[in-house]
Amino acid sequence: MTDVFEHNRQSWNRQSLSGESRWCEPVSAAVIEAARRGEWTVILTPNRAVPRPWFAELRGARVLCLASGGGQQAPVLAAAGAEVVSYDASDEQLAKDSLLAERDGLNLRTVRGDMADLSCFEDGRFDLIFHPVSNVFVADVRPVWRECHRVLAPRGRLLAGFMNPDFFLFDHAALERGAAPEVRFALPFSDVKDLPAEELAARIAAGEALEFSHSLDDQIGGQIDAGFVIAGFYEDRWEARATPLDRYMPTSMATLALKS
Repeated sequence: MTDVFEHNRQSWNRQSLSGESRWCEPVSAAVIEAARRGEWTVILTPNRAVPRPWFAELRGARVLCLASGGGQQAPVLAAAGAEVVSYDASDEQLAKDSLLAERDGLNLRTVRGDMADLSCFEDGRFDLIFHPVSNVFVADVRPVWRECHRVLAPRGRLLAGFMNPDFFLFDHAALERGAAPEVRFALPFSDVKDLPAEELAARIAAGEALEFSHSLDDQIGGQIDAGFVIAGFYEDRWEARATPLDRYMPTSMATLALKS
Protein backbone atom coordinates (compact mmCIF):
# COMPACT_ATOMS: atom_id res chain seq x y z
CA MET A 1 0.00 0.00 0.00
CA THR A 2 1.35 3.42 -0.99
CA ASP A 3 2.26 5.89 1.78
CA VAL A 4 0.40 8.86 0.28
CA PHE A 5 2.17 11.52 2.34
CA GLU A 6 5.64 10.23 1.45
CA HIS A 7 4.71 9.66 -2.19
CA ASN A 8 3.35 13.20 -2.54
CA ARG A 9 6.37 14.65 -0.71
CA GLN A 10 8.69 13.02 -3.20
CA SER A 11 6.45 14.05 -6.11
CA TRP A 12 6.65 17.70 -5.10
CA ASN A 13 10.39 17.43 -4.56
CA ARG A 14 10.73 16.25 -8.15
CA GLN A 15 8.44 18.99 -9.46
CA SER A 16 10.37 21.61 -7.56
CA LEU A 17 13.71 20.39 -8.88
CA SER A 18 12.43 20.19 -12.46
CA GLY A 19 11.39 23.85 -12.45
CA GLU A 20 8.51 23.08 -14.79
CA SER A 21 5.66 24.05 -12.47
CA ARG A 22 4.58 27.65 -11.93
CA TRP A 23 4.16 26.78 -8.23
CA CYS A 24 7.87 26.10 -7.91
CA GLU A 25 9.28 29.36 -9.25
CA PRO A 26 10.48 31.81 -6.56
CA VAL A 27 9.53 35.46 -6.88
CA SER A 28 12.14 37.99 -7.93
CA ALA A 29 14.04 40.42 -5.73
CA ALA A 30 12.02 43.20 -7.37
CA VAL A 31 8.78 41.62 -6.10
CA ILE A 32 10.24 41.49 -2.58
CA GLU A 33 11.31 45.13 -2.72
CA ALA A 34 7.86 46.17 -3.90
CA ALA A 35 6.31 44.24 -1.02
CA ARG A 36 8.50 46.13 1.41
CA ARG A 37 6.97 49.33 0.00
CA GLY A 38 3.48 47.96 0.55
CA GLU A 39 2.93 46.99 -3.09
CA TRP A 40 2.07 43.30 -3.05
CA THR A 41 -0.50 40.66 -3.92
CA VAL A 42 -0.65 36.93 -3.23
CA ILE A 43 -2.97 34.17 -4.43
CA LEU A 44 -4.83 31.33 -2.75
CA THR A 45 -6.21 30.08 -6.08
CA PRO A 46 -4.64 30.05 -9.56
CA ASN A 47 -5.15 33.66 -10.60
CA ARG A 48 -7.31 35.92 -8.44
CA ALA A 49 -5.49 38.12 -5.93
CA VAL A 50 -6.64 37.75 -2.34
CA PRO A 51 -8.55 40.89 -1.21
CA ARG A 52 -6.26 42.99 0.98
CA PRO A 53 -8.93 43.49 3.70
CA TRP A 54 -8.80 39.73 4.34
CA PHE A 55 -5.37 40.22 5.96
CA ALA A 56 -6.26 42.98 8.45
CA GLU A 57 -2.96 44.31 9.87
CA LEU A 58 -0.11 42.25 8.44
CA ARG A 59 2.90 44.14 9.78
CA GLY A 60 4.09 42.31 12.88
CA ALA A 61 1.52 39.52 12.48
CA ARG A 62 2.55 35.94 13.20
CA VAL A 63 1.77 34.08 9.96
CA LEU A 64 1.77 30.39 9.12
CA CYS A 65 2.05 29.68 5.40
CA LEU A 66 0.57 26.20 5.35
CA ALA A 67 1.51 23.84 2.51
CA SER A 68 2.56 26.77 0.32
CA GLY A 69 6.31 26.43 -0.08
CA GLY A 70 8.09 27.37 -3.28
CA GLY A 71 9.46 30.86 -2.72
CA GLN A 72 6.22 32.68 -3.53
CA GLN A 73 3.65 33.65 -0.91
CA ALA A 74 5.71 33.23 2.26
CA PRO A 75 8.57 35.55 1.18
CA VAL A 76 6.11 38.20 -0.03
CA LEU A 77 4.20 38.19 3.27
CA ALA A 78 7.48 38.36 5.19
CA ALA A 79 8.64 41.30 3.08
CA ALA A 80 5.31 43.00 3.81
CA GLY A 81 6.21 42.91 7.50
CA ALA A 82 4.91 39.61 8.87
CA GLU A 83 6.78 37.10 11.02
CA VAL A 84 6.39 34.01 8.82
CA VAL A 85 6.72 30.27 9.30
CA SER A 86 6.53 28.24 6.07
CA TYR A 87 5.29 24.71 6.80
CA ASP A 88 5.33 22.23 3.92
CA ALA A 89 5.89 18.56 3.13
CA SER A 90 8.43 19.21 0.37
CA ASP A 91 12.08 19.73 1.29
CA GLU A 92 12.76 21.34 -2.09
CA GLN A 93 9.84 23.77 -1.88
CA LEU A 94 10.95 24.82 1.61
CA ALA A 95 14.50 25.24 0.34
CA LYS A 96 13.23 27.91 -2.05
CA ASP A 97 11.60 29.80 0.81
CA SER A 98 14.86 29.54 2.77
CA LEU A 99 16.85 30.75 -0.25
CA LEU A 100 14.76 33.91 -0.50
CA ALA A 101 14.85 34.46 3.26
CA GLU A 102 18.66 34.49 3.09
CA ARG A 103 18.84 36.43 -0.18
CA ASP A 104 16.50 39.19 0.95
CA GLY A 105 16.98 39.20 4.72
CA LEU A 106 13.43 38.13 5.55
CA ASN A 107 11.87 37.17 8.89
CA LEU A 108 10.96 33.70 7.62
CA ARG A 109 11.78 30.22 8.86
CA THR A 110 10.80 26.83 7.46
CA VAL A 111 9.45 23.63 9.03
CA ARG A 112 8.77 20.35 7.21
CA GLY A 113 5.67 18.35 8.09
CA ASP A 114 2.16 17.14 7.33
CA MET A 115 -0.50 19.86 6.97
CA ALA A 116 -2.90 17.73 9.05
CA ASP A 117 -0.46 17.56 11.97
CA LEU A 118 0.67 20.87 13.46
CA SER A 119 1.60 19.38 16.82
CA CYS A 120 5.00 21.08 16.73
CA PHE A 121 3.19 24.40 17.31
CA GLU A 122 1.56 25.42 20.57
CA ASP A 123 -2.06 26.53 20.86
CA GLY A 124 -2.67 30.11 19.73
CA ARG A 125 0.76 30.43 18.07
CA PHE A 126 -0.36 32.36 14.96
CA ASP A 127 -2.48 35.37 14.06
CA LEU A 128 -3.07 34.31 10.46
CA ILE A 129 -2.82 31.11 8.40
CA PHE A 130 -2.36 31.35 4.64
CA HIS A 131 -3.32 28.04 3.05
CA PRO A 132 -3.48 28.05 -0.77
CA VAL A 133 -4.95 25.16 -2.79
CA SER A 134 -3.13 22.11 -1.41
CA ASN A 135 -5.50 20.06 0.73
CA VAL A 136 -6.31 18.17 -2.47
CA PHE A 137 -3.28 16.08 -1.47
CA VAL A 138 -4.77 14.80 1.83
CA ALA A 139 -7.45 12.12 2.17
CA ASP A 140 -9.26 13.83 5.07
CA VAL A 141 -9.42 17.61 5.26
CA ARG A 142 -11.22 17.98 8.58
CA PRO A 143 -8.07 17.38 10.71
CA VAL A 144 -6.45 20.26 8.78
CA TRP A 145 -9.22 22.64 9.86
CA ARG A 146 -9.12 21.46 13.46
CA GLU A 147 -5.37 21.96 13.68
CA CYS A 148 -5.65 25.39 12.06
CA HIS A 149 -8.23 26.42 14.64
CA ARG A 150 -6.06 25.18 17.49
CA VAL A 151 -2.88 27.01 16.49
CA LEU A 152 -4.64 30.30 15.74
CA ALA A 153 -4.94 32.95 18.43
CA PRO A 154 -8.39 34.30 19.35
CA ARG A 155 -9.69 36.46 16.47
CA GLY A 156 -7.13 34.78 14.23
CA ARG A 157 -7.76 34.40 10.50
CA LEU A 158 -7.61 31.41 8.19
CA LEU A 159 -7.31 32.20 4.46
CA ALA A 160 -7.81 28.99 2.50
CA GLY A 161 -8.05 28.03 -1.16
CA PHE A 162 -9.41 24.72 -2.42
CA MET A 163 -10.66 22.95 -5.50
CA ASN A 164 -14.27 22.95 -6.65
CA PRO A 165 -15.23 19.32 -5.94
CA ASP A 166 -17.05 19.13 -9.29
CA PHE A 167 -13.63 19.28 -10.96
CA PHE A 168 -13.16 15.63 -10.03
CA LEU A 169 -16.30 14.36 -11.76
CA PHE A 170 -14.54 14.28 -15.11
CA ASP A 171 -11.96 12.22 -16.96
CA HIS A 172 -9.23 14.82 -17.46
CA ALA A 173 -7.11 12.61 -19.68
CA ALA A 174 -10.06 12.43 -22.09
CA LEU A 175 -10.57 16.19 -21.86
CA GLU A 176 -6.94 16.74 -22.82
CA ARG A 177 -7.53 14.59 -25.88
CA GLY A 178 -10.33 16.96 -26.93
CA ALA A 179 -13.35 15.00 -25.69
CA ALA A 180 -16.40 16.88 -24.41
CA PRO A 181 -16.82 16.93 -20.62
CA GLU A 182 -18.45 13.71 -19.50
CA VAL A 183 -19.03 12.59 -15.94
CA ARG A 184 -16.90 9.56 -15.07
CA PHE A 185 -16.49 9.50 -11.29
CA ALA A 186 -18.74 9.80 -8.26
CA LEU A 187 -17.83 12.23 -5.48
CA PRO A 188 -15.92 12.38 -3.27
CA PHE A 189 -13.16 11.17 -5.57
CA SER A 190 -9.86 9.57 -4.61
CA ASP A 191 -7.03 8.57 -6.95
CA VAL A 192 -6.26 5.74 -4.54
CA LYS A 193 -9.77 4.27 -4.40
CA ASP A 194 -11.43 5.27 -7.67
CA LEU A 195 -8.85 4.94 -10.41
CA PRO A 196 -8.58 1.54 -12.11
CA ALA A 197 -5.57 -0.35 -10.78
CA GLU A 198 -3.54 0.08 -13.96
CA GLU A 199 -4.14 3.85 -14.05
CA LEU A 200 -3.19 4.22 -10.39
CA ALA A 201 -0.05 2.15 -10.91
CA ALA A 202 0.92 4.31 -13.88
CA ARG A 203 0.48 7.51 -11.84
CA ILE A 204 2.56 6.14 -9.01
CA ALA A 205 5.28 4.91 -11.38
CA ALA A 206 5.39 8.32 -13.05
CA GLY A 207 5.77 10.01 -9.67
CA GLU A 208 2.59 12.06 -10.06
CA ALA A 209 1.04 13.39 -6.87
CA LEU A 210 -2.06 11.54 -5.68
CA GLU A 211 -5.19 13.66 -5.22
CA PHE A 212 -8.46 13.60 -3.32
CA SER A 213 -11.63 15.63 -3.74
CA HIS A 214 -13.45 17.00 -0.70
CA SER A 215 -17.12 17.88 -0.45
CA LEU A 216 -18.22 21.42 0.37
CA ASP A 217 -19.62 19.90 3.54
CA ASP A 218 -16.03 19.02 4.51
CA GLN A 219 -14.37 22.11 3.05
CA ILE A 220 -16.74 24.83 4.29
CA GLY A 221 -18.84 22.90 6.79
CA GLY A 222 -15.64 21.41 8.20
CA GLN A 223 -14.27 24.86 8.94
CA ILE A 224 -17.51 25.84 10.69
CA ASP A 225 -17.52 22.60 12.69
CA ALA A 226 -13.92 23.29 13.76
CA GLY A 227 -15.10 26.57 15.30
CA PHE A 228 -14.61 29.10 12.50
CA VAL A 229 -17.02 31.73 11.22
CA ILE A 230 -16.92 32.13 7.43
CA ALA A 231 -16.52 35.85 6.69
CA GLY A 232 -15.47 35.91 3.01
CA PHE A 233 -15.75 33.83 -0.13
CA TYR A 234 -14.85 33.98 -3.84
CA GLU A 235 -14.44 31.66 -6.83
CA ASP A 236 -11.65 31.60 -9.38
CA ARG A 237 -10.92 30.06 -12.76
CA TRP A 238 -7.70 28.49 -13.96
CA GLU A 239 -7.07 29.07 -17.64
CA ALA A 240 -8.16 27.16 -20.72
CA ARG A 241 -4.67 25.78 -21.37
CA ALA A 242 -4.63 24.22 -17.88
CA THR A 243 -8.07 22.60 -18.04
CA PRO A 244 -10.84 22.70 -20.66
CA LEU A 245 -13.29 22.90 -17.75
CA ASP A 246 -12.36 26.56 -17.41
CA ARG A 247 -14.82 27.24 -20.22
CA TYR A 248 -17.65 25.78 -18.16
CA MET A 249 -17.15 26.60 -14.48
CA PRO A 250 -14.87 28.08 -11.82
CA THR A 251 -12.50 25.35 -10.76
CA SER A 252 -11.41 26.70 -7.36
CA MET A 253 -12.63 28.84 -4.49
CA ALA A 254 -11.34 30.58 -1.38
CA THR A 255 -12.66 31.39 2.09
CA LEU A 256 -11.82 33.81 4.87
CA ALA A 257 -12.59 32.17 8.22
CA LEU A 258 -12.39 33.85 11.64
CA LYS A 259 -11.67 32.24 14.98
CA SER A 260 -14.14 33.83 17.37
